[in-house]
This record gives sequence, C-alpha cells and structure tokens, in this order.
Amino acid sequence: MTRWASTVVSRKWWVLSLAVVAVLVSGVWGTGVFAKLSSGGFTDPGSESAEVARIVQDNLGPQTPDIIAIYTAPEGKTLDDIGPEVTASLDRFAAEVPTYSVTSYWTADAARKQLMVSEDGTKASAAITVDPDAGITAATFDDLLPKLEVEGIDTEFAGNSVVGVAFNNRLQQDLVLAEAIALPITLVLLVFIFGGLVAAAVPVFVGLLSIFSALATLRLLTLFTDVSSFAINVASLLGLGLAIDYGLFVVGRFREELESGADVAEATRRTVLTAGRTVLFSGLLLVCAFSGMLVFPQDVIKSLGFGAMAAVASAALLSLTAVPALLAILGHRINALTWRKDAAQRGEVRARKFWGSVVTWVMRRPVAIAVGIVAGLMVLASPLLSASLGEVTYTALPENDSARIATATLTTEFPTTGNGATLILRGTDGTAPTAADGAAVAQAAGRVEGIGAATVVASGNELVAVQAVYSEGVTTDDQSASVDGLRAITPPEGTELLVGGGQATVDDGNAAIVHWMPVMIAIMVGSTLVLLFLAFGSVVLPIKAVAMAGLSLAATFGVLTWIFELGHGASLLGVSPAPLEATFVVLILAVVFGLSTDYEVFLMSRMVEAHEAGATTEEAVRFGTERTGRIVTAAALLLVVVTGAFTISGLSIMRFLGVGMIVALIVDATVVRMLLVPSLVKLMGEANWWAPAWMKKVHAKVGLGH
Repeated sequence: MTRWASTVVSRKWWVLSLAVVAVLVSGVWGTGVFAKLSSGGFTDPGSESAEVARIVQDNLGPQTPDIIAIYTAPEGKTLDDIGPEVTASLDRFAAEVPTYSVTSYWTADAARKQLMVSEDGTKASAAITVDPDAGITAATFDDLLPKLEVEGIDTEFAGNSVVGVAFNNRLQQDLVLAEAIALPITLVLLVFIFGGLVAAAVPVFVGLLSIFSALATLRLLTLFTDVSSFAINVASLLGLGLAIDYGLFVVGRFREELESGADVAEATRRTVLTAGRTVLFSGLLLVCAFSGMLVFPQDVIKSLGFGAMAAVASAALLSLTAVPALLAILGHRINALTWRKDAAQRGEVRARKFWGSVVTWVMRRPVAIAVGIVAGLMVLASPLLSASLGEVTYTALPENDSARIATATLTTEFPTTGNGATLILRGTDGTAPTAADGAAVAQAAGRVEGIGAATVVASGNELVAVQAVYSEGVTTDDQSASVDGLRAITPPEGTELLVGGGQATVDDGNAAIVHWMPVMIAIMVGSTLVLLFLAFGSVVLPIKAVAMAGLSLAATFGVLTWIFELGHGASLLGVSPAPLEATFVVLILAVVFGLSTDYEVFLMSRMVEAHEAGATTEEAVRFGTERTGRIVTAAALLLVVVTGAFTISGLSIMRFLGVGMIVALIVDATVVRMLLVPSLVKLMGEANWWAPAWMKKVHAKVGLGH
C-alpha cells in the first residue's frame, strides 16, 4: 500500500486518466449485457425434478409453451366465428417464425380442446412453442407477439417466456428510473454532509464509474455462464451505493488530513494508507460474504453473487485509484464551492460534539442500553417463527402488467391449465418397464390426495411418462404435499420412479437453498472471523462483530416476514402477502451480513487505532465514535437512498429487497453500530483486545494493520 500511495501521488494524472478511460470503454461494451440476460436459473440442476425435465425434453420434446395466446370473441360472435381468422394468423406465424409446435382450440383433439376454452365459452387459447434453435433472444422476443394479434379480436399473451421477458423489461425500466432518482438526491445529501459541491461531486462521479464497471464485468460473465436479469439491478445499484460510501469515507479522511496540517501529497498518502486500507479490507470482507452465494446450485443465485462481487470489486478498486488520484489533483480545492468558508469544519465539529455526547451518554449506562436494544431487536425478529419460503411468480409483476393480467385470466377463467406433476418410470436392471407397470403407477398416483387424475401419456425408449393433474382449487401447500405423496409411491420391482413438474421444481429448489444455507453461513462467518482477527489482532472483536450482524439479520427478516408474508402494511406497498422468495432471502442475508461487518470495520478501525496509540478502552470508544459516527450514519443514509430506489419498482420482489435494505441499514448503522456496539465495548473493557500469545505472534507477522 505504501508503494501504491506514492504512485498515486507522483502519477496522479496517469492513474485518473487510465481508470476513467478503461472504465468508460469497458462500460460501453458492457451495455450489451442487456441482450444476453437470462430469466431462468431458479432450478437446482442436480435435483430429481430437473432430471425429469431433461428426460422429458430429450424424449418428448418441449412440453411447456413459450406463448399462450388468449383470443376473446367480440360481442355478437362465437369462438367458431373467429376460428378461421385466428387459425390463419397462427399459420402465418408458423411460416415466419421457426416453431416446435402450434396448437389451438380450433386444431386440438377433443380431450385437449376442453382445456383450451374458458368456462364462459368466450375465450380460447393457442399454445406456441418456439424452436429452441430459432435464435430468439429476450431482446427480440417482443417482436413475436404482434404477429399473433388478429385485427378486431382482443388478444392477451401469457406463458413462461412472456412472463420472463416482462420481468426483464420491467427490471431495465426500473434501473434507469432508480438511478435517475437516486443520483440527484445523493448529490444534494452529500453537499449538506460535506458542506461543499466539489467534495460532494467526487463520490457521485466514482459512483457513476462503478455502474459502467459493473456492467462490463457482468457482460464478461455472460461469456461463461448464465446471468440473471436481476443481477443487473443488484450490481448497478449496489455498486453505486458502495462507491459513494467508499468515496465518502476516503474524501472525509483526506479532508481530516488536510486540516491536521499535512500538505496535499502527504494527505493523499496518509488517506490511501488509512482509509484506503480500510476500503480494501472492507471490499475483501464483502467479497467473502458474497462468495458464500456461489455454493448454491441455482444459476440465478450464483449470478446474483457474481454481480454483487463485481459491484464490490468495482467500487473498491475505483476508490483506491480514481478517488485518491482526483484528490491529489484537487488538493485544497476539495473544499471549494461552499456556502461559507468554514462550512466543512463547522459541520465536522458539530458532528463530533454530537456523537461525543451520545457515546458519553451510552457509556454511563451500558448495561441498560445493551439489554434494552437486544430485547428490542429480538422482538422485531419474533415474526421469523412464522416465515416460510416461496417462489417468484407472475404475481410479482405490477397489477397492470399485460403479462400478469393474461396469466391471471388463464388461471382463473379456464377450467385447468393442466398444472400437475410429471412422473417418469424407468428400469433399473436394463429392462424397460411394461405397460402394466405404467398403469399401476398411474393408478397409485390417482389415489394420492390432491391429485384429480393421472394417466400414462407416453411410453418407449425404456421409460413410461405419467401425467398427474392436481385437483381443482388445491393450494400451493396442497400441491407440495401431493408431490411428497407421489414420491412415496413404491415403484414396481426393477424400476425407479422420478417425480417432476412445476411444484416439484420449486420444492426441490427451496430444499437446495435450505440444505446449502448453513454452508454459506459458515463461509461468511469463518472468513469474517479470520479477516477481522488479521485486522484487529483480537479474538473478542471478530466474535462480537458476527454476533451484531446476526442480530441485525434477525431483526431485518422479522420485519420482512411481518410485512411481506403476514401482510401487515403490505397493501401500502402494493404487494400481495406471500411466502418469502428464497433467492432474495439468500441475497439479503449476504448483503446485510456484509454491510454489517463493513460498518463494524469503519467504526472499530478507529477505536483500535486509538487504543494502539495508548488510549484507554473508554477513550478509544469515544474517539472512534466521534470520528466515524458522522461517516457511518451518512454512508448508511446514502445507501438507503440508492438501494431504497428498489422500492419504486413495480416488481414486488424488488420492493422486498428495497425494504429489507432500508430496515437493515437503519437498524445496523444507528441502533446497533452507534449505540449497542459502544455499550458492549465499554462493558467488555480490556477483554476487547485479548488474544492468546501465539495468535498475537501470528497477527504481528501477517496482520493487515490499520
């Protein structure tokens, strides 16, 4: 770091120019990522349901239509009257677009025809499956839908691909809107925090660069793996928020060094060696937290993890290159464009006085404050006892979204969508199951509670496929119970039975998340304990940091359960109560844990710095809180603004993420970090700095220092 600090000072123009040009060029290339995003990836590829899907795909071809077109007969006409026009339109579509199958109410056999007409007889559907090799992408998919419309006939579009593209489009619109709102508000807040426009502009400038950098990284990842459309919003807004937070921290330390009397070059070097080292360490902590997401088998979770890691790396790297180089160039002009000459100094003095009085008040009654806060956080966490995991469905789209409306029409007005479980019976001893074996399994499946009917739909290639349709009106929980019942069927001798289908896929995905969650937590906790020890040379401080992160997480998920699952205040957010979406539970867990330990580093690094300089524990607590109270709370406020922009999204799952971030940041950066932590450090006294002698020796050799 010492050599890099000297390089930044001596070659400041080169460092800044190279950083900006590299980020902008790669960012322009990175904008191509929008055409390469995936709307899937929620399936556990190693699960039983995924194996069933592969078997069906290989032997029976695609079974799930990409587009379900719903045609409504105009007043005064019947479905038979509009049949010729609709059929002609479907034939033209099949001639223009490579399709695997096109089936409609007017061309289906008698059994399927009954499933493709609404209960009131005014609507009929057509199921279109596009050829998997047609080269249709999310960017070109919307061009297909107008080809299926018929003049004078109301047409709606549902289907997995239609809903997936609707999510992609909504996410892109939300990202642009969120950044357009967050950036101006952030700049205004920074002007008040720093007392000047120039100092405020530096973090925003780096935040913009971080967005380009994150896009480029995600575009690069698409060359090797699927990247979820959700990863764009997460990476962009998280990168923006962290870059602004890191910029705030670095600029604040630079101004502090200038005020101490250092010249510009020395102030820049000290800033890199202190705040820069903390930012580097913070980035490493966050990357370790997000790396835990890579253990899950679902591609969507992995891509969210990669996106978050890309955002952290971009923010930290820019804060160690572009920011100090720019500060070295600006020098004392960092305090320019203020409403009064001493605005920055007066603001800092007021902040230190305020946080000094707060921490003094806390340390006079540490037991009462610690017990009261812990009790309050446990109360907030109590709704977690009622939490359950769910899935992303079409209901996450806005109520006025055409794809959601069409899917709701299909679900409520048609007799059944054929929703059920797919059973595959195959031999285990090299012989194919017989027709009698298939009939026996179908008969047993039909007796499972929640199953309305079960029939053999295909046989051959040494397997038998059985379709078990759920009874009318069964709930999601009922369907899960039915899947368990189907999997409990004893197959005929010499065969094995596999159960798949929509609900089985969801259940398997959630089971994988529950299975791998402890591994993710172990990675986060283990890496945090090691890194914090290397930073602080203490055994107690890392354990306390993990415990504080756990409290913040429990309170956050308790509030989220109370709102989004139990429904208290859900109507105010425009969302329908539902189980917590498992993928975003994992994401929030990683983000909140990472940010919690991140703020712990900001706060404790100054306390440890003071203690190593000879201060007592109480003096170190006061010094650390006075010097970081303003920075930590301001950083949290700015991140609330940036990530809180998720709450304006029309997608309920993004609102879930936004509310989760707001709650976590408010709880962690104020109640936990500024009140609970000082009270606990005061109570533990000299024990805070304890470590066995052999660990002290390890820290002396390989510790990260301050």
